[in-house]
Amino acid sequence: MTANSAKTHRRRTDRPNRKVGRRERDITTLGIAFAAIILFVGTAGVVLPNLLKAWNGEGASPDAALTNALLLNIALILLGWHRYKALSEELVTRRASEAEARRLADIDHLTGCHNRRSFTAALGDLLVDLERREQALAAIAVDLDNFKQVNDLHGHQAGDEVLRVTSARIQRLLPDGGILARLGGDEFVCVVPYHPQVPDRVDQLAARMIEHVARPVEYAETPVDVTMSIGIASSTQMDDMRDGTASAQKLMHKADIAMYHAKKQGKNRFYWFEPQMENELRFRNELEAGIRRGIAAGEFRPYYEQQIDIETGELVGFEMLARWESPEMGVVGPDIFIPIAEEIGVISEMSEALIAQAFEDAKQWDSDLSLSVNISPIQMRDPWFAQKLLKLLVRHNFPANRLDIEITESCLHENVGMVRTMISSLRNQGVRVSLDDFGTGYSSLSQLRSLPFDRLKIDRAFIAELKQEEHGAKLVDAILTMSDGLNLPVTAEGIENELVLETLKRMGKMKGQGYHYGRPEPAELVLERLARQNLLAKDKLNNVTEVDFTAHDNRHGGGKRAG
Repeated sequence: MTANSAKTHRRRTDRPNRKVGRRERDITTLGIAFAAIILFVGTAGVVLPNLLKAWNGEGASPDAALTNALLLNIALILLGWHRYKALSEELVTRRASEAEARRLADIDHLTGCHNRRSFTAALGDLLVDLERREQALAAIAVDLDNFKQVNDLHGHQAGDEVLRVTSARIQRLLPDGGILARLGGDEFVCVVPYHPQVPDRVDQLAARMIEHVARPVEYAETPVDVTMSIGIASSTQMDDMRDGTASAQKLMHKADIAMYHAKKQGKNRFYWFEPQMENELRFRNELEAGIRRGIAAGEFRPYYEQQIDIETGELVGFEMLARWESPEMGVVGPDIFIPIAEEIGVISEMSEALIAQAFEDAKQWDSDLSLSVNISPIQMRDPWFAQKLLKLLVRHNFPANRLDIEITESCLHENVGMVRTMISSLRNQGVRVSLDDFGTGYSSLSQLRSLPFDRLKIDRAFIAELKQEEHGAKLVDAILTMSDGLNLPVTAEGIENELVLETLKRMGKMKGQGYHYGRPEPAELVLERLARQNLLAKDKLNNVTEVDFTAHDNRHGGGKRAG
């Protein structure tokens, strides 16, 4: 036991002893006062009559011992009364302090509303009493959207002010009988009574809450904008409400699930709880756990999609695409696990492991074949990303001029200055940088001119329109004209049939990729493909060796052929 814990233990064990000692002293004082009163009655009956006669000159003075005993009794009675009065005042003060302590324990110190403990107990009581009423209760879970950015941009004091203002705005909107609590951080929950046949009242309340909270909060003469996501669960969705606190926790959990669904659907909106949401959340949690296990077990593997010179039909490189070879679910595409990996903060670890494996795979290819790698916007927020990537290149001894990283337009809007620095740092080492999914974001011509990209990739949505709509060809032609003006080569994604391919051939020179050339393949099948085309690194080495030997023979007069 440490010194601090020992002191705490002594304080806790001494506290009951002090209470016992105080009670013993109080009982002793009460006993003395009671005995003094009895003695006073006995002595006063004798002393007082004699004392009055003596004052009137009708008799001798009372006995001195009895007189002193009477005075002592009076002193003891006064002492007992003073002690009783002090104890009464102490009891009143203690009760007030305990009441204040209970009140402080039941409220959130920042916003003044209920905290989790007191709200759960209050909701449990309401649910138990609900069986005797013709009402329903709606639990409304509230979470502020992107609240971390408020703290990061404006400071924690601004965040505290936003929480206080948000709490006050919600509180003003609640109907009679409504209770609001702050669960912690930027999470709130409230409960409101409503008639089961009129759930629209709750919808209207949620809509007003979203509208009022979205108004800017003034802090230090700076408007701070926030929005919130809301999930609603009704007591009518509960099977049993007699468990009090347990029932309250179940209802709050359902509201939380609906709130997370609102977040997933785009934030700044509300949803009522539905049973399938719980299944989706359970599946989501299983995916998160599976992704973490899969990273540790090496279940994420690079697959490769061919990149072709459209004019010549020659293979010029591969784009690395991630696949999850899950023992439970089979091969899972990146559209399933990449967004989740980004949200739970493991995308960088996953991506670096995939890139490292891709470097080792690509070292077995012909040295003229390039390797393209997609970079998550989350990774581009890391100011050390460029250094990490260059370190991987050195560690795996992979030529920088064979690597082409692809970033999306969304990366440009978060921190253009940092993105420009990263791109310049990578290009200075020989790495090429492409702007991926061009046309789907909001990049301007000025950004394209100021950022040193090496290539544009036309999004597959525009390429897909070439097979059926005339204006699709005009859009692609406009992009190609712009790329010519910026002196940027182009790669067309999503080539899926011969018609699209022939249309692109007529538009100019470019690289292309898509299912028309084949599906993405694991490293083993890529090596088989390259072996058939004599595009493995060892094949080229053999060819070079044979040419060198021939040249050597010619320089020496033909050698064996002369013989």
